[in-house]
Amino acid sequence: MTKPIVECIPNFSEARRPEVIDAIAETIASVEGVRILDRNSDLDHNRTVITFVGHPEGVEEAAYLAIAKAGELINLDHHQGEHPRIGATDVVPFIPISDISLMECVEIARRLGKRVGETLKIPVYLYEEAATRPERVNLENIRRGQYETLKQEISIAPEREPDFGPSQLTGAGATVIGARQPLIAYNVYLTTDDVAIANKIARAVRHSTGGLRYVKAMGVLVEGLAQVSMNLTNYHRTSMASVVEMIRREAQRYGVAIHHSELVGLVPNRALIDAAVWYLQMDQFSPEQILETKLPTTSVPESEGPAETSEADFLDALASGNTTPGGGSAAAYSAAMAASLVSMVGRVTIGKKKYADVEADMWQLIEEAMGLQAAMRTAVKKDAEAFESYLKAMRLPKDTDQEKAERIRAIQAASINAAEVPLQVGREALEIQALAFRAAEKGNINAISDAASAAALAQAALECAGLNVRINLLGIEKEAEPARMLNEVKGLEKQSSKLKDALRAVLNERGGLNLS
Repeated sequence: MTKPIVECIPNFSEARRPEVIDAIAETIASVEGVRILDRNSDLDHNRTVITFVGHPEGVEEAAYLAIAKAGELINLDHHQGEHPRIGATDVVPFIPISDISLMECVEIARRLGKRVGETLKIPVYLYEEAATRPERVNLENIRRGQYETLKQEISIAPEREPDFGPSQLTGAGATVIGARQPLIAYNVYLTTDDVAIANKIARAVRHSTGGLRYVKAMGVLVEGLAQVSMNLTNYHRTSMASVVEMIRREAQRYGVAIHHSELVGLVPNRALIDAAVWYLQMDQFSPEQILETKLPTTSVPESEGPAETSEADFLDALASGNTTPGGGSAAAYSAAMAASLVSMVGRVTIGKKKYADVEADMWQLIEEAMGLQAAMRTAVKKDAEAFESYLKAMRLPKDTDQEKAERIRAIQAASINAAEVPLQVGREALEIQALAFRAAEKGNINAISDAASAAALAQAALECAGLNVRINLLGIEKEAEPARMLNEVKGLEKQSSKLKDALRAVLNERGGLNLS
């Protein structure tokens, strides 16, 4: 089973102190399963772009650590450069690469933004697909006036209130976090040092002032040459070749030409193929004709350690004659499926105008559901491990009275431990059932049956967990701790039953499902 891969391309407001960038890069590389693919520093912009990839959890953690390190080492009160900026870590986009959706990248952006705002006390603005307001989709709107203006306005202008974190700036500034499709950072240098010409060409090329769709551009002076600095946000719809040719044509109007061009960071292979096909007029070309596409490729290395059990492996193991995994693991697995369904209902609700008033609640629903899903996936393994510990206690010697006494104590401790895991599953299954009720009550009406299915799975998981608690405590029910655990199970089951009745009413009234 392939694992999801996410790309992150943070931009840091520093390029003239290599030791600072080295420290940030080392922080990123320290996270297991994360690989730095590219590092590009521009002295005139005084800006560094680092590109790294890996599994979602690792990439999210690496981004957080990088933001923290940059905040320690970069002070915007002493920063100067050609490129607009509002933060030490200025912008952090997440890009889906394989086996992960853009919406999941939005969730990463929101989690990271909340964590940065709360723990690092750095104001965070969400942009692109993660934006909470239409005017914040475009990065240039958020960066209006740069750090200096934002420092004055953030505490007094409502429109500049951050999505997360305090409404005040330190030298670390603010950070913009979001999710987007692959973007090409591409610069074209002109045979002149007249920045006014570069600005005129940028206005003609960029979409916001009547130019090409999916092109953002500005004019700057770099290394003594005027530069048209661009972001190409959808190379499928507006190719690199189209952009270059328009710049070439506009430059001729002012008696200048293209000196050279450069990439900042990485570029998708498809974008270069499209440009080559356009210039060479290879109308019948197929990517399969490229030699390298026929050769074996290597992927991002997996972190070393025990491999995760796939869904098929788990179901096969459950069907085997082994005692583990058993009913407790099955309960956790069912609860994980219920949490996944809750998240799905939330995801098909957000972004819909009809449900704009519950969007904040749906985001919270998704975050809670995915946290519980992760806990239940861990519980699948924990339950099996707890039962193995019980079996180990059962195998202890019993030849002497002392060994018998020690064995009995070990079995009792292992039994309580083996009951604690499904008890925790029961607690969290009830939480998932409550989330499913909220999803049915407020979520997309077209997915109300999915919310109800999640509730049913969660209730079944709780009942299954309760059975495992009871069997593990059989024979020691009257002792203090087992008695408390059994009473708790009964309480959870009563709450679950009330939720089921409440859900039935919602399904009848809101969904038109006649369940009476």
